[in-house]
Amino acid sequence: MKGLKQMLKEKKPLIIPGVYDAISAKIAEKAGFNAMFQTGYGTSAALFGMPDYGFVSSAETVDNARRICRAVSVPVIVDADTGYGNALSVWKLVQELESAGASGIFLEDQRWPKRCGHMQGKEVISQEEYAEKLGAAIDARSSKNFIIVARTDARATEGLDAAIERSLYNKKLGADAIFVEAPKSIQEMKKIGKAIKSPLVANMIEGGATPLISASVLNKMGFKIILYPLSVLFANTFATINILKELKKTGTTKKLSSKLVSFDQFNDLVELRKFRKLEKRYKLSKRE
Repeated sequence: MKGLKQMLKEKKPLIIPGVYDAISAKIAEKAGFNAMFQTGYGTSAALFGMPDYGFVSSAETVDNARRICRAVSVPVIVDADTGYGNALSVWKLVQELESAGASGIFLEDQRWPKRCGHMQGKEVISQEEYAEKLGAAIDARSSKNFIIVARTDARATEGLDAAIERSLYNKKLGADAIFVEAPKSIQEMKKIGKAIKSPLVANMIEGGATPLISASVLNKMGFKIILYPLSVLFANTFATINILKELKKTGTTKKLSSKLVSFDQFNDLVELRKFRKLEKRYKLSKRE
């Protein structure tokens, strides 16, 4: 299995989908993705049915990461939000996530309680305070293959130039990749790419503040990680709404059966055959 550091050195862009539970992670791996992202937005929605508004704790992030990482064999980058406290909190979190099987984190400079980067009302901490957190994250990892992505939300609060300045400083501190959240135009993204250079993160949220651009075009601008954090969540929600509307209206899902995976297909996805073999292997009659 390739590590994230190796993937970041390749010429082609690294397209990463967002996942929020073990089954969405298994589907992403089966679809052929080489890495995935545990989305904080999706985690908050899946665990609590609540918005990405600072409701998820450190322990809940680690628990979800452990389940997701156990379910797949490809690298998982975890949305670590602000680190849930000070530099020492970040240090502890990185060690826990690495132990849980994660291959990296996104660490942002928002003031807690944070919110989704494409929402209104964000605030950021000082660059000095963020530098302490970033330094703690870099020190805490036991493997250099565990990547630290430095994210700034300063575009919304201090302007693009300030966000670029913060990002350049974070790059000097040793961040493995840089993420300027929520640029509002292609021109802004080109400016980010020219000023900071690869590896950069492009956050493609359907309906968000940043225009959707193809991975090949983004890669030419200097963006290496092309993140689609909410596509799976939005698609699953759309499908769920439609199937439940049909069930409520007609009392059956027969009309939409072609839109569903089959019973056998789903059992293959969750590796039922593997566990049937294990069941037979461990039956008491086999041991006698």
